[in-house]
Amino acid sequence: MNAAEIRALLDEPACPHNAKEKSGCARLAPGSTAGGCAFDGAQIALLPVADVAHVVHGPISCAGNSWDNRGARSSGPALYRIGMTTDLSEIDVTMGRSEKRLFYAIKDAIEKFRPAAVFVYATCVTALIGDDLEAVCKAAASRWGVPVIPIDAAGFYGTKNLGNRLAGEAMLKYVIGTAEPSPPPPHPAGIPTYDVNLIGEYNIAGEFWKVAPLFDELGLRILGRLSGDARFHEIQTMHRARATMVVCAKALLNVARKLQDAHGVPFFEGSFYGIADTSAALRDFARLIGDDDLTRRTEALIAREEAKANAALDPWRARLAGKRALLYTGGVKSWSIVSALQDLGMTVVATGTKKSTAEDKARIQELMGADAKMLDEGSPKLLLSTFHEYHADILIAGGRNLYTALKARIPFLDINQEREFGYAGYDGMAELAKQLALSMESPMWEAVRKPAPWASPVRRMVRS
Repeated sequence: MNAAEIRALLDEPACPHNAKEKSGCARLAPGSTAGGCAFDGAQIALLPVADVAHVVHGPISCAGNSWDNRGARSSGPALYRIGMTTDLSEIDVTMGRSEKRLFYAIKDAIEKFRPAAVFVYATCVTALIGDDLEAVCKAAASRWGVPVIPIDAAGFYGTKNLGNRLAGEAMLKYVIGTAEPSPPPPHPAGIPTYDVNLIGEYNIAGEFWKVAPLFDELGLRILGRLSGDARFHEIQTMHRARATMVVCAKALLNVARKLQDAHGVPFFEGSFYGIADTSAALRDFARLIGDDDLTRRTEALIAREEAKANAALDPWRARLAGKRALLYTGGVKSWSIVSALQDLGMTVVATGTKKSTAEDKARIQELMGADAKMLDEGSPKLLLSTFHEYHADILIAGGRNLYTALKARIPFLDINQEREFGYAGYDGMAELAKQLALSMESPMWEAVRKPAPWASPVRRMVRS
């Protein structure tokens, strides 16, 4: 990956943030990779491809520090859960044998696991010493007849967001368009079937499985996913879809744009968090496909599902109405979760925007008002001061903020990739409401805020 190619990825024309500020997205600045480097971002974007052997070419620490930190789930193969690395040592580097180690690591992965493909990730060490990743992968693919894909996203190239885009570029260059999809099976209801793509949806905690039955009912076949519960062959055929939904816009927008430019696949940006956003996503698919009957059936399905969801949520809304939440996350969740919480009758006092685009921020202001409190950084001091200043009832953030909340003895809900509950779709809203109520109403908070028994006056008198 040369400097010109990296600059082109930073200047993504479809990104509103880039277009308005002319400064490029995911710029590398001192300290900017503290939340994840380019290698980490590439691995996060592609690791959920379940039937692929993922080989990290570098020291074992590169694989160990970031492996499987996103709770993506698979409905079939579990090969993606096996960590593979060339485990380079100083001797391998100084003796110039790292490329040979990679070649035989690919051989080992293919012979042991029979994967649909092998993804090989560059790291800082192998990029610095000049390993020709593409040549080794090409030779291995020719030798064993299995696709071997180089993912040139060394950590020092830039931020995690840039790594997401580099992973997308690898898919565009080596994978997408290399196979044709099988014809869709006849729909049980006799309706037409349309192929669609999902980009930036990772099936965290299996949450997309709550939405998938709606697609099946409408005759929307998920042709390709990048990358939750994905298979290698699906990604090869993404160029034949009728429409694409970009769920996490800042990460893989380049893939959606180039699918549109090269293959005429239109795309839109949306979310499956919250009743209103889930309905809007289904409507947008129908709009892009342009089938009047699909539009009619979509509206009927939305009316039915919204009625069911509202009936299920009514008891929870009574318990959550008026509660105040401090939300610290990023990207699409910085506004989509706001919408979901407002659906429950809650007030969001502030939201994080560290990884949000200008368009994300505009949506936040649309939902929360022009004076919306936005947090560009999430230090414990700032989060706790904001929590108390705005009289919040719960902190909703990622797992790294869990211990901040516990030490401050305030309710907490994990909303990021490490979570164990899925919140997408109409059914996911009920789960979100349940977890919010259980967290805030737990008797633990009252107990831990009381003075310690040994500090009470009565106890001190007895002891004296």
